[in-house]
Amino acid sequence: MTAIRRALLSVSDKRGLAELARRLQDFGVELLSTGGTARLLREAGLQVTEVSDYTGFPELMGGRLKTLHPRIHGGILGRRGEDEPAMAAHGILPIDLVVVNLYPFERTVAREGCTPEEALEQIDIGGPAMVRAAAKNHAAVTVVVDPDDYAPVLEAMATHGGAVPEALRRRLAAKAFAHTARYDGAIAAYLSTREPEAPAPFPALLTLQAQGGTGLRYGENPHQQAALYRDPEPAPGTLAAAEQVQGRPLSYNNLLDADAALACVQAFDEAPACVIVKHANPCGAALGEDLRQAYERAYRTDPVSAFGGIIAFNRPVDRAAAEAVVARQFVEVVVAPDFEEGARAAFAAKPKVRLLATGPWPPGGPARGWELRRIGGGLLVQTPDEAPFRPPELRVATRSSGGRNGASSGVWTR
Repeated sequence: MTAIRRALLSVSDKRGLAELARRLQDFGVELLSTGGTARLLREAGLQVTEVSDYTGFPELMGGRLKTLHPRIHGGILGRRGEDEPAMAAHGILPIDLVVVNLYPFERTVAREGCTPEEALEQIDIGGPAMVRAAAKNHAAVTVVVDPDDYAPVLEAMATHGGAVPEALRRRLAAKAFAHTARYDGAIAAYLSTREPEAPAPFPALLTLQAQGGTGLRYGENPHQQAALYRDPEPAPGTLAAAEQVQGRPLSYNNLLDADAALACVQAFDEAPACVIVKHANPCGAALGEDLRQAYERAYRTDPVSAFGGIIAFNRPVDRAAAEAVVARQFVEVVVAPDFEEGARAAFAAKPKVRLLATGPWPPGGPARGWELRRIGGGLLVQTPDEAPFRPPELRVATRSSGGRNGASSGVWTR
């Protein structure tokens, strides 16, 4: 391993950048940078060389042309031990660390009122080129596209005399290619759905990216393997963003049922609500003056099916509601915005019960995005069912007398 001697820093997301650069200078690393990134580093009291000074070629076209130069890409792509004669002949110095992330295209086009001209200006050209070059040459170059990876890189340099081990370079290269793939996919989706004559609801090519691959206990059946992948930035109030605060590891079915319960309970905003789900179908849903009353009403809807089910609440769970659940039924998962300390203490008596705290959500629940379902050889995609829930429009489609405690029972439709 060779110690990092020269780094190129050019980022849109500037979180933690000044501290990274300061630590790099402590290691004796020369810093190259561009535009706003170089300005930030100088304001932090750091010594930095502008890319235009290094290449001898000014930034042109409002910054569109700045890093597309042989002294930049040659320094990144040059094969150590093979290309040094060519590099020396043309004054190309090796660049060992590339810290680059891209213009915020997705955030820009998601903004209401974004014009096509604004969107096109957020299509980064030089950034992806540098990221891909560094990732291709990860045998010699470390590429970082995520500020969360600054600490592992600095720790590795501290441990290995200023160098980064091959395994970490390879992992970061894979992450870099995923970064540019997602970026290009977002651009392609935007352009293919913005035909002026006939805007399309879905892109011509659907590109999906999710992170993690967190292993689950098992799949739909115990002999199947399963994993949970998350959106790059899962919204608060979604199951993928939830923190598991207690219980055994989750299974595939746990998450399917919990998501069904959560989607149902998020339809209720005006009062404390509880939904109990079994095999992805609600077997009880109720409102109450408080969560305990909502739970007891939901449970009474179908106590048999509630056994071993999933419970969702639309308010942080308090001790009274938790004690009612613990005393009354066997439950696999409880999901809610949060769990008060008294509730956590009550559920501690049932340590296998999985508690998922999603965080708060906006009225009506977070945006759920397209619904996807795999079929043989393809993928079904649809927009989510966001039709408003209007209880006054419900009607009893069937009715039988002599229900529990003399009450009538029926099937409700809308």
